Amino acid sequence: MLDLKFIEENEKRVREMLEARGVEFDLDKVLDLAARRRETIASVEAKRAEQNKTSKKIGELAEKIAHPARFEISEKELKTLKKEKEEALERAEEVKKSLGELEPELSAIEAELHNLLLYLPNVHDPSVPVGPDETYNEIRRVGREPREFDFPPRPHWELGEMLGVVDQERAVKIAGARFAMTVGAGARMERALQNLMLDEAAKRGYEEVIVPFMVLGSTMEGTGQLPKFAAEMYKLDGEDMWLIPTAEVPVTNLHRDEILTADELPIKYAAFTPCFRREAGAPGRDTRGMIRVHQFLKVELVKIVHPDNSYDELESLVADAAHVLDMLELPYREAVLSTGDLGFGATKCVDLEVWIPTEEKYREISSCSNYEAFQARRMNTRFRPKKGAKPEFVHTLNGSGLAIGRTVVAILENFQNADGSVTIPDALRPYMDGLEKIT
Repeated sequence: MLDLKFIEENEKRVREMLEARGVEFDLDKVLDLAARRRETIASVEAKRAEQNKTSKKIGELAEKIAHPARFEISEKELKTLKKEKEEALERAEEVKKSLGELEPELSAIEAELHNLLLYLPNVHDPSVPVGPDETYNEIRRVGREPREFDFPPRPHWELGEMLGVVDQERAVKIAGARFAMTVGAGARMERALQNLMLDEAAKRGYEEVIVPFMVLGSTMEGTGQLPKFAAEMYKLDGEDMWLIPTAEVPVTNLHRDEILTADELPIKYAAFTPCFRREAGAPGRDTRGMIRVHQFLKVELVKIVHPDNSYDELESLVADAAHVLDMLELPYREAVLSTGDLGFGATKCVDLEVWIPTEEKYREISSCSNYEAFQARRMNTRFRPKKGAKPEFVHTLNGSGLAIGRTVVAILENFQNADGSVTIPDALRPYMDGLEKIT
């Protein structure tokens, strides 16, 4: 979430962000609550100071009243002191009652303010193109050029059925719409891709972790999935447990409520998990095949970094994910997302989009995002720049390294042959016992 002080000091910039993202948000209410919070805090602090002063006075008066001879107090003075003590006790009760009203009021204001801020998007980086939708995304680099076929290419679901490596019909039978399953060489390919991606991540300094596939609501809130996107997630009935939509959620939260040292940064993790998402696009869109499904496999790359280096770290994250596409010899491009297409918590996002021949268009296969301190502030993940220094929030980044199902789709479509067979990319063959072709 955004820092309240930043919002108040950069109101114009926050309003411009909301307009650029096309988001309706009651910023005036936030600013009004912030002002009320300041006023209430001032009142509470004044009352607490008066309470302390009055308590001290009562103690001093009680001591004098208890030992009049020691303090050489006359009967007349003693009578006056007793009256002062009674007045001080009455005032103490009034202050206590006032605090009893102000403190719950402050708690209510802060709770309402916190809940509002959970729905406020992050402020985009100045380098992000401004526009209402994906048509304003900036294509900054094209990798390998798409292959030219000398025969009509088949869609991946048709190839999968022909080769017996994808069985969507049985997946739908056991789980319903928007599920798919791989079989035989298709399942081996998914496992091979997992191992290839994790091995390459390890070579690039990522530590592999196996994390829970179910997390608490507080964990989902830490990375920004809750409360805004609750309808898109799967929740266990009657429990505060959620199926993860991506490994980003548990992995980024690994250092929640921790203070790291500058020497520990950057921290880099790679995790292979299933991912579960209730919303998978508009009704009737991409219902066939493995493009938009409720459950899929993914290798996720997560970075926890020093704020000074986070945009350099973003570029290296993109390079790490693109490296796998280069190894697999898949045609792709890099797109910097516009403000209207940018994720809720991201300040900047670079999508890697792989070419799908039968659609004659590029499809997202990895989103590499910098969140700056947006998630860290929710998770209270900080670092100490140097010994004795005040802790600061880290910056967090994540990206798919890659989405395995869509990588299978890309391989099937881009490496298909006229006879219906599919050639295995060279880099993947050692992970599939040397298999060169699926026939």
